[in-house]
Amino acid sequence: MKHLLHSTLLAAAFALTGSAFAVDSFQVTGPITELTDTKIVVTKGAAKERFEIARTADTKVTGELKVGAKVTISYTMTAVSIEAKGDAKADKAAGKATKDAAPAAPAK
Repeated sequence: MKHLLHSTLLAAAFALTGSAFAVDSFQVTGPITELTDTKIVVTKGAAKERFEIARTADTKVTGELKVGAKVTISYTMTAVSIEAKGDAKADKAAGKATKDAAPAAPAK
């Protein structure tokens, strides 16, 4: 009985930690407007919104891909690089605090 309880708790812990790090996936459906070995371009809706999505040899493809064919693509977004630019509000506040500070006493 203890073994079953421990197994259940362990499985629940893995399920919770796994879902905390899951990446959202998205879908887009529309006709293919451009197709290469490294990308697929789909146009969606009346606004003709253009989705350009990279693809690799590992991308699972069901059916034949050709320009004009209607497809549904499942994809995720992954950051390639991130550059932090500092907090503009904090930078502004720091500058104001410096201006409001009392002037330094003259050196003797």
